[in-house]
Amino acid sequence: MAQTFDVAVIGGGPGGYVAAIRASQLGMRCVVIEKEKLGGLCLNWGCIPSKALLRSAEVYHIIQNASEFGISVGSLKFDSKKIIKRSRDAADKLSKGVQFLLRKNKIEHISGTGVIAKPGVIKVSANGKTQEVKARNIVIATGGFTRSLPGVEIDKKKVISSREALILDKLPKSVIIIGGGPIGIEFAYFYNAFDVKCTIVEMMPDILPLEDIELTKILTKNFKKNGIDILTETKVESIKTNTKGVTVKVSVKGGAAKNLKGDVALMAVGFGGLVEGLGLEKSGVKVEKSFIKVDENYKTNIDGVYAIGDVIGPPLLAHVASAEGIYLVEKLAGQNPTPIDYNNIPGCTYCQPQVASVGMTEQKAIDAGHKVKVGRFPFLANGKAIAIGETEGLVKLVFDEKYGELLGAHIIGIEATDMIAELSVAKALETTPGEIFKTIHAHPTLSEAVMEAAADALGEAIHI
Repeated sequence: MAQTFDVAVIGGGPGGYVAAIRASQLGMRCVVIEKEKLGGLCLNWGCIPSKALLRSAEVYHIIQNASEFGISVGSLKFDSKKIIKRSRDAADKLSKGVQFLLRKNKIEHISGTGVIAKPGVIKVSANGKTQEVKARNIVIATGGFTRSLPGVEIDKKKVISSREALILDKLPKSVIIIGGGPIGIEFAYFYNAFDVKCTIVEMMPDILPLEDIELTKILTKNFKKNGIDILTETKVESIKTNTKGVTVKVSVKGGAAKNLKGDVALMAVGFGGLVEGLGLEKSGVKVEKSFIKVDENYKTNIDGVYAIGDVIGPPLLAHVASAEGIYLVEKLAGQNPTPIDYNNIPGCTYCQPQVASVGMTEQKAIDAGHKVKVGRFPFLANGKAIAIGETEGLVKLVFDEKYGELLGAHIIGIEATDMIAELSVAKALETTPGEIFKTIHAHPTLSEAVMEAAADALGEAIHI
């Protein structure tokens, strides 16, 4: 006998399971259908395990430079298998945590592949058996898949995605990273920390092309200083593999084509929406360039069918998926939730120095017609940064000169990804530079750099 739910979610990632929990809190009967581990791509094969790897790289770097802190260390070595195991353990722990949260909130979890048979009906297949699930509302939250370049197969051996990179027991001696976005940059930092020869190939003029150019220039200089080769305005023409490794043929703007050789090539050119095998074509749900089309309330063109997260397109971020899931189910519950402000979504890259931003870059603000007032404060002048030996980077704030509105905030440096939250709140509250500056920040903290950058925009900075 088919079960009937108020909400059935296909996909147990940060969009799907969060939507289900919020729906349950609002009194709805919910089910989450997930064919793999709960937590989705982010928790199992993205955000969490990759940050665990990066932490190992950070610790290794700190120990290498222990003498700067007056500490002597003997022979230093690393065990790549243990590094990978720690990363997998972190992911497994959180996946089990999601299982607990579903049980706590009385949400049914069905392990299997969900296909929309028709509006209101999902057929779930697992281990050769099929069951039918009925729901008044179906939420598609299947996430994304790793894109490749046209004609290039990710063979998972010599041409790998981030998923394979997360479980390589033995690190390669050299890697060619295709794509200079956050994923490519984070893996470049990780590999470089453990003496893997890294080359980044990026077709845009700069790495992290969505970030403020002032920050990307600082990061580029840092990476090059540490031995990472960066080829920008460079297009991949072909990738050939053999038993020894890969040959990547590239053409540099204004130059001749050349071959790059490495043990592996890591494909990091972005994600598409995971829409295959969901029965969307049969049910009539519109899809465009692998992403499901939805309206402002995340409703597809079919009544009772909704979609959230990476499967509906950029920004492809876990925290955006969660926010969309909460908004959607609150709307379904008859509430009047505040729409998501897509101009106030923080973006983070977890290399060292970290990069974090929210809102417009300085150039985008100018292009949008704003007359801007910019404040900067370097960590080199921050007491906490000096004390902990992490002085590289700065805080940059972009304000509208006429109204004082915070248009964008950009940080490169230690703990930038945590510091950006203050500025996301400030932007949401339409805070002015004077209000940030006059808010007393504890001393000594890295966040004082935010206060001083706001003061700098007013010409009142004390410590520069």
